Amino acid sequence: MGYHAKPMKICIVSDSHDRSDPLARAVRAAAAEGAEAVIHCGDVIGTQTLGAALAAGLPMHVIHGNNLGDTVSMCRWMHESNGRLTYHGADARIELGGRRIFVVHYPEYGHAMACTGDWDLVCCGHSHAAGVEEVANVKGGRTWLVNPGTVAGLAAPATWMLGDLAAMRFDLRAAG
Repeated sequence: MGYHAKPMKICIVSDSHDRSDPLARAVRAAAAEGAEAVIHCGDVIGTQTLGAALAAGLPMHVIHGNNLGDTVSMCRWMHESNGRLTYHGADARIELGGRRIFVVHYPEYGHAMACTGDWDLVCCGHSHAAGVEEVANVKGGRTWLVNPGTVAGLAAPATWMLGDLAAMRFDLRAAG
């Protein structure tokens, strides 16, 4: 997998829970470090939470998580964003930097999807516990599973991940 990986950094966030300021700070910091896209692993809640982060100019891929929020508003924002916001619904199947990426909110579903061997990277959230691991998959390889924690800092440190898709390296960053 990742046969044609290209140099690309991404910002991986989750569980912003209506806290737009730490989300925007994380996205701006990621952009300053060369990130070219944002993956949000769910629990945005209010669409307005994305406004300041979208102003940073990076394309955002968003799923909704278990705190659904206003899906009609999310769809409207997506259609009015000139391609900067893609709302995928409950999960996402995307390709960035030549890597196949699956995004889901729940860690146990993320682990299961990593086990399939169909993805180079699986991103998840929900637990508010940041972590990076390589999961053995049924195809005899290994798949990266990344949980950026909670960018809002709810019952856990405020964190996000900077991912380098060419090197498959994921570095935890403080969202403060």
